[in-house]
Amino acid sequence: MDTPPRARALADTAALLADPTRAAICLALLDGRAWTAGELARHAAVAASTASGHLHRLVDAGLLAEERQGRHRYLRLAGPAAAELVEALAQFTGAPPVAARSLRAARQQGELARARTCYDHLAGALGVAVTDAMTARGLLDDRHGLALTPAGADWLTTAGITVRPGRRPAVRACLDFTERRPHLAGAVGAALCRHAVDTGWVEPRPDTRALRVTPAGAAALRGLLGLDW
Repeated sequence: MDTPPRARALADTAALLADPTRAAICLALLDGRAWTAGELARHAAVAASTASGHLHRLVDAGLLAEERQGRHRYLRLAGPAAAELVEALAQFTGAPPVAARSLRAARQQGELARARTCYDHLAGALGVAVTDAMTARGLLDDRHGLALTPAGADWLTTAGITVRPGRRPAVRACLDFTERRPHLAGAVGAALCRHAVDTGWVEPRPDTRALRVTPAGAAALRGLLGLDW
């Protein structure tokens, strides 16, 4: 019996991420930035020629998007749907975190667990705490899947958070990799993260997805959501 076309297409997509090098590349790009092919090769610990073949396959499959600026080639995840696919698959690994082999690695793991980006929204303990606080205050409704309430829409306006129009859902629950509980994704999650960075509530840590909550951010979180951070 012939395999249904949709099942074959699903298997082909899953096979792309079954390779450790391609998986490492996609996980790195969850930081939302565009990386050069050379940077991704070094991150995945493979030769540039080897990375190039993997990158071509991911671009051809629509998981990555490519941009060229002069002699440089930049790659990023193709969009929120691609990021959500990678993050969702990461939840099913069941593997415990790799033990840190140095004080620096242990510090970086702790920073990532405390506050980080998940593509374009807040994650880690910070992302979960914000989502819980918004739900407790009636800004989000989680009774039938996560939804923004009218009070939540008013809160966004009052806080000066602008949600960009688009085709993605307004809100979506994303299972947090370290907390194992949902954090806020979707257009509202992206807007909240963008506002936090633009206003200096959080500062990205160098060469990592980790974020540092600034004193201004701690004051904002306390005033807007009653969080002590």
